[in-house]
Order: sequence, then structure tokens, then C-alpha cells
Amino acid sequence: MIKQVLRVILMAGAGMVLMACSPKIYGRVQLVDQAMKPVVGDSADGTVINMINTTSALENASHAVIVNAQGEFESEKSKVSPGLYKVEASRIGYQTETQSVKIGRFSRRELEIKLKKVLEGKRRSIEGAHSDADKIVNPGEVNIQPPTM
Repeated sequence: MIKQVLRVILMAGAGMVLMACSPKIYGRVQLVDQAMKPVVGDSADGTVINMINTTSALENASHAVIVNAQGEFESEKSKVSPGLYKVEASRIGYQTETQSVKIGRFSRRELEIKLKKVLEGKRRSIEGAHSDADKIVNPGEVNIQPPTM
């Protein structure tokens, strides 16, 4: 009887340890300038992290999370399964960063992602345009035609 109770306790404990060690992708996002120095006055809060399992069935292949105010992200529990992942961080005004990560049954991978600020180009006006509305050729319409030979 005591052996059976001990066996049940050990199995339950092992199950809890295995669940605590489920696969996980987590880390931090830092916004940097072209010299790789932190951008002052801008927060990584709201940056989108896409986790795409390139070796999984299509219905379980991707999952996305949002970076918090501290610049941290973490995959949702049970959304990451073993396989090869492309982890992509994207934010408007910054270059998209992609890293490859191999995840095993109990892997926990920490990533450091640095998003580089995109340099803004100088605005040029179209000759003869009096306003932005004059610069739009066909508003609301896209007319794609095959090339003629």
C-alpha cells in the first residue's frame, strides 16, 4: 500500500515537473539606432513577435505575442511544440528581425532581439503638385495589367 502511494506521488510530481518544463520561447526586445545604441524616448511595448514552426502541421504552425512595457515577451503555454521556429519581431519604423530557434520537448529558449530604427528619407515633392491629393494618381484603384509583347 505504501509503495503504491509513493508511486502515485512520484508520478504526480514528475508530471508537474514535465508540465513546468513545457517548450517555451521568451526574451527581450530592444529598440536601437543605426549605431546599435538604445533609442531614447521610444518603447518596445506593442512590438509583435511571430513564432512560426516551419516543421509543424499548418494548423499549429504559428502563434504571435505582444511585447510588454518592459520589453519582454513570452510564448503562451502549450502554443509551442517541438520543431524549428522562425521568430520574427516587427514594429513600424524599425527593421524586422528574424531569428531561427530549434525547440525540443522541454526546451526553453531565451532570445535577445534588437530592432534597428529605419532612417527616414527626405521628403521630395512631385513637381507641379500643390497638395498630397494631387500626388495620388488613382485613389482607391489599383490597375495591374500584364506586360505586352
